[in-house]
Amino acid sequence: MRRHLRGLALASPLLLSFSLADPILAQKPGGILKISHFDSPASMSILEEATVAAERPMMGVFNNLVMYKQDVAQGSLNSIVPDLATSWSWNEEGTELTFPLRQGVKWHDGKPFTAADVRCTWDLLQGKAAEKLRLNPRKSWYRNLEEVTANGDYEVTFRLKQPQPSLLALLASGWSPVYPCHVPPAQMRQHPIGTGPFKFVEFKPNETIKLARNPDYWKPGRPYLDGIEYTIIKEMSTRNLAFVAGKFDLASPYGVTVPTLKEMTNQAPWAQCEVTATNVNRTMIINPDKPPFDNIELRRAMAFSLDRKAFVDIITQGQGDIGATMLPPPEGVWGMPPEMLQAQPGYGPDIEKNRDQARATMQKLGYGPDRRLPVTVSTRNIPPYRDPAAILIGQLREIYFDPQLEPVDTTNWYPKLLKKDYTVGLNVSETGVDDPDQQFYENYVCGSERNYTGYCNPEVDKLVDQQSMQADPEKRRKIVWEIERKLIEDVARPVIFYPRGATCRKPELKGLTIMVNSIYNGWRFEDIWLNR
Repeated sequence: MRRHLRGLALASPLLLSFSLADPILAQKPGGILKISHFDSPASMSILEEATVAAERPMMGVFNNLVMYKQDVAQGSLNSIVPDLATSWSWNEEGTELTFPLRQGVKWHDGKPFTAADVRCTWDLLQGKAAEKLRLNPRKSWYRNLEEVTANGDYEVTFRLKQPQPSLLALLASGWSPVYPCHVPPAQMRQHPIGTGPFKFVEFKPNETIKLARNPDYWKPGRPYLDGIEYTIIKEMSTRNLAFVAGKFDLASPYGVTVPTLKEMTNQAPWAQCEVTATNVNRTMIINPDKPPFDNIELRRAMAFSLDRKAFVDIITQGQGDIGATMLPPPEGVWGMPPEMLQAQPGYGPDIEKNRDQARATMQKLGYGPDRRLPVTVSTRNIPPYRDPAAILIGQLREIYFDPQLEPVDTTNWYPKLLKKDYTVGLNVSETGVDDPDQQFYENYVCGSERNYTGYCNPEVDKLVDQQSMQADPEKRRKIVWEIERKLIEDVARPVIFYPRGATCRKPELKGLTIMVNSIYNGWRFEDIWLNR
């Protein structure tokens, strides 16, 4: 007997409270949605990029096999619905996941979508195809995937090495679109071809990204919008002023900081704004290949210097969250409970006690007030990175460091990390899905593509595989918490805090739900409309 996982999850009152409820209105077709956009990506290829600056505008160009239901704020296995697939089913062993596919779907260039496109996409991601991706940030998501086979033109099967119930969570992410077999990766960087509700029109770096309605979209009556225009404005104050002036329907999502929200709403009392959690934590990364940072005692001293509450108070006026590797509850599904977190090394409330311990370690290593350790702290040159990096520099000075800031342009930041061309950095973990498989396999297992610090602990890798195979959520959660404890002890990538950000829109924008546990999965935009 095959286990069928179909049907739609109903949102609880708690989840519904996270989004702004729209009154029941008739959807109006037409209009261009205008959005301010916080940064200019290196390309338009979702599979090759690591920033929401590329993924957000391109999610509406594509479809997935399955997706997170766009009007449910907290994504989970229960909120996944079919997209290019019509349903899905597992075999008894949990090692084969089969998807019947929709027929009659066309790519934006008119060619038919078939099972071959699905197979080609995952061959590309696994590095099996003749064509190669320039960068492949999510290759590690599919290390358990043996192969994808096409059963005729309209069915595919994902064959796994071991059971992995959360594979569906990875496939539902906005980072998991299906690419066309007939379009080479180089073209997808410049002019992507999808099956989605919007067609790509143009990308002018540092200026605009434009999409137009797909008149042949396979969902009847969708999308409602005629198009979307993203205007790239890197400076937050300039973006906010432009929104207040009425130039945009939607301010860059999550991009209005809590400290600036009051000013925004005072200047634009008509704005509808909501503050939500984000699963993109701020982390300190330390390169252990560069002495003296190869000494774990030095790295532990750095972790003990952190006053996480100060980051939250300064950057989010107390509305951020302190957590470990996984987003903390209630928005996060898998994070440690607060009482467990506070018992972990460096997370206790006595900051001076932690720093006294850190200073003692530094003195043992030969440093002190008269012999400080110089270090460059690198970070991406946009405010969500620069601002916490400045605080980090101040806190490292408390334990005999002499740090200097190095801001790096977005186009160079990720290649710099991949080459490990840094000593200490302030980075984020772009958590594509609130699921441990994505977070651990992408960032922490030995040799993974985005394991920027080179962390490797075979014992942790075994635990990661164990939690991945575990179908019982409570049993899985306990293994996840054990992994989080080990990552803290090993100073793998010290998590500093989780920010909260506000999303502001004009009242005319309807049907938009802001996700509370992933900034990457809510941008299909096929169901939103402009009531004007």
